[in-house]
Amino acid sequence: MQSDTIPDRPRASSYRWVICALLFWVTTANYIDRSVFGNLAPELQKVFHWTDQQYWYMTMCFQAAYAVSMLGWGRIVDGLGLRWGFVLAVAFWGLASMGHAFVTGLAGFFLVRILLGMSEGGNFPAAIKTVAEWFPKRERALATGLFNSGTNIGGTVVPIAVAFLVPILAKIHIAGHTLGWRGAFLFTGLIDLAWIIAWLSWYRRPLDNPHVSLDELAIINSEPPEATTKIAWSRLFGYRQTWAFAIAKSMTDCMWWFYLFGAPPFFAERFHLDAKQRALPVSIIYIVASIGSIGGGWLAGRFMKNGWSVNRARKVTMLLCAVCVVPVFYAALTTSVWVAVGLITLAASAHQAWSANAFSLAGDMFPRRVVGSVTGLGGFLGASGGIFFSYYVGQILGAKGGAYFWIFLAPSVAYLFSLLIVHLLVPRLEPAKIDVPQTA
Repeated sequence: MQSDTIPDRPRASSYRWVICALLFWVTTANYIDRSVFGNLAPELQKVFHWTDQQYWYMTMCFQAAYAVSMLGWGRIVDGLGLRWGFVLAVAFWGLASMGHAFVTGLAGFFLVRILLGMSEGGNFPAAIKTVAEWFPKRERALATGLFNSGTNIGGTVVPIAVAFLVPILAKIHIAGHTLGWRGAFLFTGLIDLAWIIAWLSWYRRPLDNPHVSLDELAIINSEPPEATTKIAWSRLFGYRQTWAFAIAKSMTDCMWWFYLFGAPPFFAERFHLDAKQRALPVSIIYIVASIGSIGGGWLAGRFMKNGWSVNRARKVTMLLCAVCVVPVFYAALTTSVWVAVGLITLAASAHQAWSANAFSLAGDMFPRRVVGSVTGLGGFLGASGGIFFSYYVGQILGAKGGAYFWIFLAPSVAYLFSLLIVHLLVPRLEPAKIDVPQTA
């Protein structure tokens, strides 16, 4: 490796954390774009007269498109590269998000939700690949937890912004039309455009980046060198490690989807809270979940610094997360809105801590050049689990008129069961022998 190809490198740097900040920004934008609809849903339902089942069917369509796009974007990013692959994804989903502002009926919402899902799948394969490119294994869970906390910031900002921004926008008239809720979707495009400019200005590969010192380059490249041969996408299905990562995502991601799309309707239906009244409870869930996201990554890293193996550190951290989710079923039984908020907040925080470590499994077990593809495959299965769970939620609410107990019971057991399967598949979290011929 010719690490001295950049003549004017700084003597010291921590530029990898600048890259992490860009990932945090784009992940926040990603969740702002997708969650504006969920937070406006109770009010939009009054305008467009859709049923609870139709809402969850729209959510299923979004998740189906998202699932398929995770496969495609993972491969696109591995092939096209992070610099332009990421830009393509963000530009696509920014336009799709703004497209919500021009919808005039239920069919239109189905269409724009599908378009948004087709594009937003690019975020996590690209972000996890960036972390694998810029961070050694001991820092990856923390870096992932930091950028993944952007999902919580997006969830925090949106309910507050929707509650207070939409009434202001409703007073603005353009060409005889009230801006109102449509303006909230248009505003998201500005956030996406600003990020694209920043990414193109600041991102280069570590070796080609003039802001990275030789010492930092040594930290980034402290892992053993990897082979550069291309790997057929279909080969990934043959590894236990692929399925361990996929299980960790597919059995738990759907629960986060429910918190994202289901929390506003849950508080509206169960506790009769309007947009302003539910802004604080929903925001609290996401604010505290940010702590879980960062804390989960930090805890695994701390265990490793104390001499624990990657296997032990990851799994003990994930076990603690799984236990913290168990009490969430009681959120559907309590008559106290703040007890429900507390239980859902604990579960959402534990999920984010779990997710930071689950995402890091891809980098733990696979070489960097296929991390995007592996993450895309796991994300595909995760979103597929979300499709089935959304269908389940729609059927439960449609048949039993708000019987949320059976919905909240699912996450109470899902994480423990998922961790058990992961442990059976990869008892030592051993890396996939991807550069040698597979044996039967």
